[in-house]
Amino acid sequence: MPSTMKIVCPHCLSVNRLGADRDARRAKCGKCSEHLFDGRPHAVNEAAFDRHITRNDIPVVADFWAEWCGPCKMMTPIFEAVTTEMEPALRFLKVDTEAVPALAARFQLRSIPMLMVFRNGNLLAHRAGALERDKLRAWLASLPAG
Repeated sequence: MPSTMKIVCPHCLSVNRLGADRDARRAKCGKCSEHLFDGRPHAVNEAAFDRHITRNDIPVVADFWAEWCGPCKMMTPIFEAVTTEMEPALRFLKVDTEAVPALAARFQLRSIPMLMVFRNGNLLAHRAGALERDKLRAWLASLPAG
């Protein structure tokens, strides 16, 4: 494990260096002083999405959803609960496909909700459809580490 890792602030998008000996749950951004992890997924636009997936040293989980989608609405509280449980090992983002259609087009999404996990800018895994809490947690935990 590296002695420091880069973490993108979900509030101001600054890249922070976090020492391995620091408690990531308590860490604050060096620029805006907000917590780097606050136990909730963050809505992003295309630029923020790209910054998170390319500059974070931790995997990034993106939930692609839309307001009109019933399964997406069912998935929201589950995604929020898993975010609270699994941060700071993972960064959790919400992508509204109606507000950010360029991302839906880039990944050629045919169904939502769609969960995608990225590491170092690369798609690591994806899964369509709503999941129960235990299944979502197990799927994320099964992904390769490092």
